[in-house]
Amino acid sequence: MQITRHPPVRTSLEPSNHPYLTGPWTPLHEEVDVAELPVIEGAIPRDIDGIYLRNTENQVHQPLGRHHPFDGDAMIHQVNISGGKASYRNRFVRTHCFEAEQIAGRSLWGGLMDPWGTSVRPGFGAHGGLKDTGSTDIIVHAGTAYATLYQCGEAWMLDPVTLGSRGKAPWVPLDGISAHPKVDESTGELMFFNYSKHAPFMHYGVVDRTGALVHYVPVPLPGPRLPHDMAITPNWSILNDMPLFWDEELLGRNIHAARIHDGIPTRFGLIPRRGNPEDIRWFEASPTYVLHWTNAWEEGDEVILEGYHQAKPMPDPLEEMGRYSHMMAYVDEHSFQSRLHRWRFNLKTGETREERLGERIVEFGMINPKFAMHKSRYVWSTTTRPGWFLFNGYVRHDTETGEEQVYRLPEGVYASESPMIPRKPASSSEAVGEQEGYLVTFLIDENTGTSQCAILDAADIAKGPICRLALPHKLCSGTHSVWVEHDQLRADAAFHAKRFAAA
Repeated sequence: MQITRHPPVRTSLEPSNHPYLTGPWTPLHEEVDVAELPVIEGAIPRDIDGIYLRNTENQVHQPLGRHHPFDGDAMIHQVNISGGKASYRNRFVRTHCFEAEQIAGRSLWGGLMDPWGTSVRPGFGAHGGLKDTGSTDIIVHAGTAYATLYQCGEAWMLDPVTLGSRGKAPWVPLDGISAHPKVDESTGELMFFNYSKHAPFMHYGVVDRTGALVHYVPVPLPGPRLPHDMAITPNWSILNDMPLFWDEELLGRNIHAARIHDGIPTRFGLIPRRGNPEDIRWFEASPTYVLHWTNAWEEGDEVILEGYHQAKPMPDPLEEMGRYSHMMAYVDEHSFQSRLHRWRFNLKTGETREERLGERIVEFGMINPKFAMHKSRYVWSTTTRPGWFLFNGYVRHDTETGEEQVYRLPEGVYASESPMIPRKPASSSEAVGEQEGYLVTFLIDENTGTSQCAILDAADIAKGPICRLALPHKLCSGTHSVWVEHDQLRADAAFHAKRFAAA
């Protein structure tokens, strides 16, 4: 494996026994390029032609306080696949905070679990005192990759092919954007929301294919809230107001303690794609918290939404974890008990109907992207190691029959969020089923201290990887990922070239 290594980043991190600074969460600090990854099992399917991008948290400097896994600096890992071959590169996201700490040679901001005033400099996010790491999601819109923060921060732009930094997105408003903007490839639009501690507490916006903010409106809420994700259909954007949010009395003392507020229902706000506040349709549902949605679509008088309903959004501490008992529970799916769920909003009657789609504890799901915003049948979810934020397998749900197909990774091996890549038809007349395609992922093998890129058959995940590629170093675990087709990048490049030529 021929490796090109880049100059090392400056780090002050000390050895630690912190559960999210060791093992599969050991920070990685080197940046490399590999022109061709060696295949160690199987063969890369030749109809795969695109780029896999994965965001990870990699703490660079010694924490000022207690450290939470979401505090780490963003590093994007990329595998570029075409013609049966794959290359690899990884880069830190050069946020303003990352660059400031590189100059200082130490941490300047506290983390999610630290008290107000820990940070040396003014902070960011709806919380107000955090470092804007950009280490949560990674999406691609109009030919540019964007790394985002779990609370509302800037959007940090990268070239999806070279991972070269393109700086801060110029269209991001004062209150930032949430972790999970949504892209409609059919229109080239990006939809987002943000939230804050000042009225109206939420805004909603649309960015067009040229990268211009073309719509931005307030979404008045009763007070500060903590939504994480949104969903879109061809005509609607779906926002939420859930009963898990900061304790108002403690917030007055700059203590950011989230709790469930009894007696408050979950509310969903459906706003037309470019609608105004008076156009929002609010629907009530059972109290819960949802981190991630999988899909939404329209069906007659109904809008259908699917995602992961939490049975216990405020879980009991994992006492066996000692000083980390609360933190470990809050990032453990088996503690907050997330299950695949469906909501139906009747636009005619204003009623909401709900149904559970499975009993298994799962999260971080993907669908066939060709079915985004349209009725879909299959969801590929991850399972986790109990007590930990570590993916240890996959479940393919058939939401029509309830059938599940399961793949469990070997003990000590952990996966990444895994996009579904639709299989390409062999001819224009061939019909390809929704379940036909591949899952692509990164594996962290604690038994060997190595990492791999793995490809699974999405229609038969139970047989495990059909191809594995050796990576040059062991990755640190993280959160979200995205797949983008080379055809989409070429179409975006042609669009921009035509636009600039006409200017």
